[in-house]
Amino acid sequence: MVDHLRRTRILATLGPATDRPGVVEALIAAGVNVVRLNFSHGTAEQHAQRVAMVRNAASRQSKEVGVLGDLQGPKIRIEKFAEGKVMLRAGDRFTLDCRVDAAMGDTTRVACSYHGLVNDVATGDTLLLDDGLVALRVERVDDQQVFTTVLTDGALSDRKGLNRLGGGLSLGALTDKDREDICHAAALDLDFLAVSFCRSAADIDEARSLAREAGSQAAMVAKIERAEAITNLAEIIDASDVVMVARGDLGVEIGDAELPGLQKKIIRETLERNKTVITATQMLQSMVDNPIPTRAEVLDVANAVIDGTDAVMLSAETASGQYPVKSVEAMARICLGAERQFVHDTDFEAAKRGLNRTDEAIAMAAMFLTEHIQVRAIVAMTESGGTARYLSRFRSTSPIYGMSRHAGARRRMALMRDVFPIDFDSRGLAPRKAAREAVRHLFQLGLLEVGDRVIITSGDHMEQLGATNTLRLLKVGPEGVAEGLGEL
Repeated sequence: MVDHLRRTRILATLGPATDRPGVVEALIAAGVNVVRLNFSHGTAEQHAQRVAMVRNAASRQSKEVGVLGDLQGPKIRIEKFAEGKVMLRAGDRFTLDCRVDAAMGDTTRVACSYHGLVNDVATGDTLLLDDGLVALRVERVDDQQVFTTVLTDGALSDRKGLNRLGGGLSLGALTDKDREDICHAAALDLDFLAVSFCRSAADIDEARSLAREAGSQAAMVAKIERAEAITNLAEIIDASDVVMVARGDLGVEIGDAELPGLQKKIIRETLERNKTVITATQMLQSMVDNPIPTRAEVLDVANAVIDGTDAVMLSAETASGQYPVKSVEAMARICLGAERQFVHDTDFEAAKRGLNRTDEAIAMAAMFLTEHIQVRAIVAMTESGGTARYLSRFRSTSPIYGMSRHAGARRRMALMRDVFPIDFDSRGLAPRKAAREAVRHLFQLGLLEVGDRVIITSGDHMEQLGATNTLRLLKVGPEGVAEGLGEL
């Protein structure tokens, strides 16, 4: 039975906590729509095993569950300490050693994995370690070393991340490891590929090109976590299929005070450009150790839902936390609550003008009709899922059923707000016959009742990408037989 109540999608990260017997099955039953493989951790074999677990569990439950591979990207890290951990105090002198032969770290210095750091920083810059828990002020750069003063007390341990406040580090988005992982993603037939620390559209274009060369049709996800990405936001959105508000590193680079407004801006601009958007990082962080979320976390998730995010994501909560299933259940409850409390009417006066695509125009016409007559459901008969995505950009009280014969398209639609993917093969059927068979299929699934009115979008050529050019209004008759009410 398709979940046709909750409109906001849920991503859950897989990890050691989900490897326990029965956990993946329980996560999907609790409402997970897409799972995330974090390529920063785990082996290729572990990722393959997890994909198999997810697809087997989804098949047993007759659900469409997408799989997202998250590339590690050029995360800048300090290296290891001789004693494993040190305590830094405000006012201490501390050196970041970028030399190839740098020694193990101590309370006065530590090696840096990015030897080019010395070319990217200058006196007066602020460097942030361990997601901003330790701050350093650059005093001078000399002899492949960055000499700093500690600004905040804090413990520092091996391999913690390093950011520059305001961004500006010049590493490219894709590493050699990422290129290998793109090939692994292609072999596993992953549905989404997330590009970490992208700076411009060129980073997304490169990842897409490498994925296609490897045989992958994965949708490209741009993770917005660099200050430079905000400057180039419009071009990154246009180059991507999905945008992720990756609030961890982004908050470190731009500062916490700027993060709430930027999150809203990213969500708004992504929706305006007809792309899919995910809100991520520490959404229910307290549930790593506790069985219920804090009220602040509830409000955080609800605000993202009200702002129109397609999906909300769980990271450590499910990957390594003590309560992975409870975290998903809590996320689902919060999303439902926010959706019930907030009804947004689509402002067609403010909608995009001068549409260039026929399928986009059909989607807008369908939603305009839905706003003015009582419609039980909107059905997008689609090859790639594109029409369903255009439909989902408009808020509606009617669910959107994305009906496709392609498993990959159905799994990609699993990330779209308001869209519920359905397996349906229209090959060999004339468009009108296909529309009526689609209504009958939904009736047999229990998703439609006699007397319901349904809007169908389809194309004259049913198996052709981007060919949606027809809108039909049908009424469900006895035994699911569709009666024609009109065609555009």
